[in-house]
Amino acid sequence: MLGYPKSLGKLIDHLKRMPGIGQKTAQRLAFHILNLEPKGAQDLAQAILEARQKLIYCSVCFNLTEHDPCFICADPKRNQQTICVIEEPKDFITIEKIGEYQGVYHILGGSISPLEGRTPDDLKIKELVRRVTSSGIAEVILATNPNVEGEATALYIAKILKPLAVKVTRIARGIPVGGDLEFADEITMLRALEGRQEI
Repeated sequence: MLGYPKSLGKLIDHLKRMPGIGQKTAQRLAFHILNLEPKGAQDLAQAILEARQKLIYCSVCFNLTEHDPCFICADPKRNQQTICVIEEPKDFITIEKIGEYQGVYHILGGSISPLEGRTPDDLKIKELVRRVTSSGIAEVILATNPNVEGEATALYIAKILKPLAVKVTRIARGIPVGGDLEFADEITMLRALEGRQEI
């Protein structure tokens, strides 16, 4: 990288390859890392290596874990008849933070996106169908993201699961708390009206 020592330019280039990290953010992160005490830099490098070495995907739900099956799938207190389908492992944390959902999960590994070359065959949809047909599942909750790809993925899965006599639901979507109606798009308003509840 022009103007930087070779090792610093290499660090910036690697950081830039991360999702959502542009040139300036990569530079800030690189300088932050360089300003760490040697022990702090060593700990960061060790944490990255350890995560790469120890983390695997659960053979049941495809969540990240250090033990197979993961702690959710292995928990006998969880409702094994309800599966919440999400796109990525990070979505699991968002739902678990609420503390209300007591079922299990199924992580697809993304969403259907023809523009990015991701088809249903690239996701863990076949594995979901296998779970539904072999485990006596009562309900599948589709919690994919409320964007074009997430909606397409949810509709595709719902269509596949319909003949299997399992209840398929979709999480409600609508106006976020603190949001203004004037900034809501038509689809968000439609979903908010459809998901209305009696108070």
